[in-house]
Amino acid sequence: MTDAADRQLAAQYEAFPYPQRDPREEAKRLIVGSPSHLREIDHWIFGGRRPASTPLRALVAGGGTGDGTIMLAQQMAWAGRPGSVTWLDRSGAARQVAEARAAARRLDNIRFEAGSLLELEGSGLGPFDYIDCCGVLHHLPDPLAGLKSLASVLAPGGGMGLMVYAPHGRTGVYMLQDALRLLAPAEEPPAARVDAARRLWRQVPETAWLKRNPWLTDHISGGDAGLYDLLLNPRDAAFTVPALDALVRAAGLRIACWVEPVRYDPDVYLPDPKLRARTAGLDPVQRAALAEAITGNMGIHIVYCVRAGHAVPEPPWEDPEAVPVLREMDGPTLARGLPKDGTLPCSFDGLRVSLPLPRLANAILQRVDGRRSFGAIADELAANGVSHEHFWRELPALRRSMEAMNRLLIAAPA
Repeated sequence: MTDAADRQLAAQYEAFPYPQRDPREEAKRLIVGSPSHLREIDHWIFGGRRPASTPLRALVAGGGTGDGTIMLAQQMAWAGRPGSVTWLDRSGAARQVAEARAAARRLDNIRFEAGSLLELEGSGLGPFDYIDCCGVLHHLPDPLAGLKSLASVLAPGGGMGLMVYAPHGRTGVYMLQDALRLLAPAEEPPAARVDAARRLWRQVPETAWLKRNPWLTDHISGGDAGLYDLLLNPRDAAFTVPALDALVRAAGLRIACWVEPVRYDPDVYLPDPKLRARTAGLDPVQRAALAEAITGNMGIHIVYCVRAGHAVPEPPWEDPEAVPVLREMDGPTLARGLPKDGTLPCSFDGLRVSLPLPRLANAILQRVDGRRSFGAIADELAANGVSHEHFWRELPALRRSMEAMNRLLIAAPA
């Protein structure tokens, strides 16, 4: 399933493997994000109930230069989790970068496969417990065909992490794409097109909407690959909340979580009780669509999906044996930095909100270390004069804010 734009896209990623990465940087940092963070997969796909000892078979479809692949494989290695991550892409140039990054980290739990995600069915690959498809569907000739192909190799009870572009937060991008189709036609060599794009960006008037959109920086800090992907890409489709939900449903899937959930809750932005009375009558997709429309700064949508008929188990928040974990946060450090007013300040691409926290938030969070169970934390607090009943009464309020931020999650059981 190819057309002229698809052939141009394939040539683009050979000339400019994306995202632009230097394997030498692996010694300094692990690039972390969503989807496909191991703790997110454990929580949002498996409800914190799939044993850590069960091998995880993961696929990164459209793996590019390896961000998602390296992150997940490294997190599995650090945690001693069995399983493997399959990188799949048709770009040989991107594969060279991804393999060099894996070698720099001495990761032996990655399998590299050349090919298109559109050809997964009948390929012999899979089934997979988890599939990542980040930044790919919006470039395909037929996104639904791509998503159905991924679903064909999804194991029973498994799930996917998807990222697609969203229109409102990409204000200005499509205008400059139109301009560059005139200034730098697709038939020109990639280097010449990049040169034209660089020149245009330096001289574009201040009234250009992309100049006023500080949340998109690929054309500034992403090197030639970032600029090409943002402004010269031959196919770039953005999805609103309802459009993405419709795409997922058409593939026989359903959205289990929008990341971060709180961003898609319109009540966070609308304190007026009369407006909240109106939002209460909206279904979940309508509520998320309203949040997208009124905030105006969502440039991507990240979702976790499962099969339409599959119910993700409720994470065991009431189980004393369950172990809470913080995603990329240190409990004691977070607790020390909490404001005295009982709120948690958050910022989403320039939009600031404050989430309420219970009085025990500080005491609980400073004990969340990925090892202590809820029961152990309750026992420690009881030794300091806080009753078990008080702990279990306050925990749901902490969950409402911190889980909605995609920060306080439930670990996979041992």
